Amino acid sequence: MGKGDVRTRRGKIYAGSYGKARPHKAKKQTGAGGRSKTAGKA
Repeated sequence: MGKGDVRTRRGKIYAGSYGKARPHKAKKQTGAGGRSKTAGKA
């Protein structure tokens, strides 16, 4: 498991492909941005 393994997220980033391990819209990235904004206001 590493850059050579296309079934893992890191391998998909290295290969430049997308799939279940690396979706086009990552929920964690968009959610983290939204959470930090609301936490700052409260």
